Amino acid sequence: MTAPTPQTPRHVRVVAVQPHWSARDFTTADAFRRWMRAQLDMARPHLKPGGVNLVVLTELNGLPLVLRGGGWALRLRTFERVALALFLARLPRALPVLLRERVSPIRALQLAGIDANTELYLHTCRELAREYGVYLCCGSAPMPRYTRHGAVLRRASGILTNQTVLLDPSGDLIGVTDKVHLTPAEEAGGVDLTPGDLNELRVFPTPAGDLGVAISLDAFRPDVIGSLAAQGCTVLLQPDANGAPWTSKEGLPPDPAHLRDQPVAWLESSWQVTSHRQIPYAVNPMVVGNLLDLTFDGQSAITGPAEEAPGQRSYVLTDPRPGFLALTPWVTDGPPDALRQAGQDRAAHSGHPTENHYREDTLHADLTLPPATRPAPPRTAHEDALHALLRSEARAPRPSPWALAALPLLALPLLALLRRRRP
Repeated sequence: MTAPTPQTPRHVRVVAVQPHWSARDFTTADAFRRWMRAQLDMARPHLKPGGVNLVVLTELNGLPLVLRGGGWALRLRTFERVALALFLARLPRALPVLLRERVSPIRALQLAGIDANTELYLHTCRELAREYGVYLCCGSAPMPRYTRHGAVLRRASGILTNQTVLLDPSGDLIGVTDKVHLTPAEEAGGVDLTPGDLNELRVFPTPAGDLGVAISLDAFRPDVIGSLAAQGCTVLLQPDANGAPWTSKEGLPPDPAHLRDQPVAWLESSWQVTSHRQIPYAVNPMVVGNLLDLTFDGQSAITGPAEEAPGQRSYVLTDPRPGFLALTPWVTDGPPDALRQAGQDRAAHSGHPTENHYREDTLHADLTLPPATRPAPPRTAHEDALHALLRSEARAPRPSPWALAALPLLALPLLALLRRRRP
């Protein structure tokens, strides 16, 4: 990838996609490809013909690939029960990982299928970046750490980070960023991911901007924003998956005695970063939809200098303010108590007629950025491995043949048990 010359200002159209997901989108490779393609189709009317376009997708849009091949388990209705059933059904693959790499059952379940899911995720994103001719922030997914050994990749033991991949319009790798600050749902009591290293955060100069990634909670943290700003970031990318009703109270309060509405707390991420002029622009797409018993909701936004905003506006439950270049309306409007109730009505398993009724949307804004002056950072060994994987110059490891042969034998008793327990 060649950075623009120092004399050339960069004119960029940024697009944020707010999709509605469902567990069924992840049960087969074809369903996942359709869901991802639908997001680029949503972005297509917003792309600038002949221009530089940057499309930003949402956080953890690869996490539910752990469900691939497990559509039969969705009847269990909660993520915890489905994960347990899949762990038992995939025991021949998951148990060796659990014992050899000394990880939890939930991390072992993910690692047992991670190589095939990583290939599916990355090749799907590569095809879309090339077909639509866009710079693509793929969102984020749980991904391992690889090194390349000839035509085969080798996976580092036990590591599974919340990882964002950036691609250019040729589908080639720009760079990779790990999430540094994990939420409780991502830690040992939840999906059990590995935190990233603050010292490994980098900014990637491209024709679409000097791109820095702060995945969800990282965009709220001064150490992450300070690092990216010091490296010359001009466009902050904040892929997000907010796992709660949007109008409920914040889940990680700085002061537990004074809980705020989530939209109020969200002002301390992208909007605050750009309003304080730490970084000129920020793009914050948010996924919506109930995934089994998990609720995801929010308002996607593109923020920047106040003088470039078309007018004052803000998230629900907050006062209008300058700095929102584009903002998705929430599903309804009204007094605070009605808004809070509307969020609960849409939550998973609420039983309300509006359950799972969320707003899909796509936003865009045109940015004028200063010329690039910094060289691209050198690729890490992991990035070299992913680059080779994307270009089909190397492949991910394959599961042991004996595990594949034993899988149906172990799955049959579990399926029989589930059928007997069906109401």
